[in-house]
Amino acid sequence: MLLITAPGQGAQTPGFLAPWLEVPGVADRLGAWSDIVGLDLIRCGTTADADEIKDTAVAQPLLVAAALVTFQALGLRPDAVAGHSVGELAAAAMAGVLTEEEAMRLVAVRGRGMAEAAAVTQTGMTAVLGGDVDEVLAAIAKQGLTPANINGNGQIVAAGTLEQLAAFAEEPPAKARLRPLAVAGAFHTEHMAPAVAALDAAAASVTPKDPEITLVSNRDGAVVESGADFLARLVGQVSSPVRWDLCTRTFADLGVTALIELAPGGTLVGLARRDLKGVALLGLKTPEDIEKARELA
Repeated sequence: MLLITAPGQGAQTPGFLAPWLEVPGVADRLGAWSDIVGLDLIRCGTTADADEIKDTAVAQPLLVAAALVTFQALGLRPDAVAGHSVGELAAAAMAGVLTEEEAMRLVAVRGRGMAEAAAVTQTGMTAVLGGDVDEVLAAIAKQGLTPANINGNGQIVAAGTLEQLAAFAEEPPAKARLRPLAVAGAFHTEHMAPAVAALDAAAASVTPKDPEITLVSNRDGAVVESGADFLARLVGQVSSPVRWDLCTRTFADLGVTALIELAPGGTLVGLARRDLKGVALLGLKTPEDIEKARELA
């Protein structure tokens, strides 16, 4: 059973899209989507530096566009799809819930809205690696932080104000390592409420279709059969935690035997390597990986 996944914000690196421009049709599609999102996606994915593509308003459209062009280049029909955080918009398009153009319009609103919300208060995110899960969650709650990403197998991301994160760093949970993340705000927390309102308004103009293939939600790891339900989840997910751990359990329950992560592949493959033992894994980094992915499938 083949699962294709789309990574979330933070997976981008400078120049990662450059080799994909050699694939016929990729530059044309990126050019058309650039007009939709108001960004030069080709430049952002090739010559823009790390600071520019770290900007939430840039990173999110760039990642969704990258996932969709590499999915098209791959040419495989998966049995199931899922996306991490903003990657859910790419997954929705792959499953037929949204058109690619609708996904790009919505991610532009999402990215701008989250960037604006992040500018209101100085907030951030810190990855917590290892430690006892209950102790980690208790330490996060003690400082008034939110477990914004529960990724499974010893990786939880705490999010909140910089003051809260500083206090958390002074009293870390036992046997855990803390790694501040290079993100612009406390995503998937109450601090993103203004972005939820903006995305909800934009989503009102979309008429989603029901998924054509199995589609797994970040909210609770559920397989969602209604397009309208998934769109509502996409909106609410902006200010609620990502439960990739529950998605992973669903992948196992579904009997997934192979997982391919779309460009820039690597993050979700790393999580799956720890949590989905025995599943064949591949992250798409360059077009040279396409044939490997097809062989794996």
